Amino acid sequence: MGSLLPSASSVRRAAPLVLLSLGLTLTLGLGLPTVLRQLALLFGQEAASASAGVVLLYSVLVVLCVVRPPLPRGSLPVSGKQVLITGCDSGFGLELAKHLHTIGFTVFAGCLLKDKNGAGATELENLNSDRLKVLQLDVCSEEQVAQAVEFVTKNLKEPEKGLWGVVNNAGISTFGEVEFTSLDKYKEVTDVNLWGTVRVTKAFLPLVRRAKGRVVNMASMLGRMGSPSRSCYCISKYGVQAFSDCLRQEMYRWGVKVIVVEPGNFIAATGILTREGVEARAEEMWREASERVREDYGKPYFSRRMILMKAFVNSGIKDMSLVINDLTDALSSKLPYTRYFPTDTYWWIRTQIMSHLPAAIADRIYIY
Repeated sequence: MGSLLPSASSVRRAAPLVLLSLGLTLTLGLGLPTVLRQLALLFGQEAASASAGVVLLYSVLVVLCVVRPPLPRGSLPVSGKQVLITGCDSGFGLELAKHLHTIGFTVFAGCLLKDKNGAGATELENLNSDRLKVLQLDVCSEEQVAQAVEFVTKNLKEPEKGLWGVVNNAGISTFGEVEFTSLDKYKEVTDVNLWGTVRVTKAFLPLVRRAKGRVVNMASMLGRMGSPSRSCYCISKYGVQAFSDCLRQEMYRWGVKVIVVEPGNFIAATGILTREGVEARAEEMWREASERVREDYGKPYFSRRMILMKAFVNSGIKDMSLVINDLTDALSSKLPYTRYFPTDTYWWIRTQIMSHLPAAIADRIYIY
């Protein structure tokens, strides 16, 4: 059995990092309050004002995170760059395909309903462009994903140089409290949002590695915080976050950048949930629930929750440009961010509170 003690080389490598961490901790923990106390005294304030200063400084930093302008990071030439996008039937995928094509990318637009003459696929095909190719792609189908790889490879201008980017955008949403949601529904949502992302990424990664390109995965603000009645969706998007983090670390050695986009509430813009869909889902949940669950929750409670969900489908940002701009930056910036969070101020603040405050406090603010 090998020794459990760390080797001398690993100690030498770790020591500077440990010392740096301790140094930063001591500097921020001891030095910052001292500096703030001195500043308070300099301006004729009591030294106790340092505590208020810490709060003020943190508040300023939070505000800057919300309102700061984007930093210039340079752009890459897009001419000749080729990108696959999944879920181009509607919503973000459809708009991104059109936008990237407009600015000079060659786009492979994967559509679930191409073989059924879906509206999104038809709109893209009607552009009649050599730089926009529409292909049938169900991200849940191993066969269709393999056929998509074959199609893209055959249509790359220089296959030996690979594929610049993959945008895993295909996704579905649903709702329902845990006791009203079947395991089949969990599997259905996760198969598209999570396993579809994994399936497509694995299939196209050799081409992306060859190009030292980009993998851009669509997560969500609900991939970082839970929400009542949204466990199906949250589970799938938390999984996308974990998959993306692991893949990012593995791809450093290949020069491939793995990027996550976490939109806030864009339901009104994308129509991913509709009033008709909410009504149909409500009927399904009540019908399939056990007698015990229906009795314990009661029809009045269930009806109130459905009314709230119907109102929710009309909420959120109606303009998709925040998301489209971030997806474009992820593909074209010389130094893309690891994470993009296109949203409004309310949802940005809520996500920070739910992610960083103790759960007992955060839940009391937003949940009950």
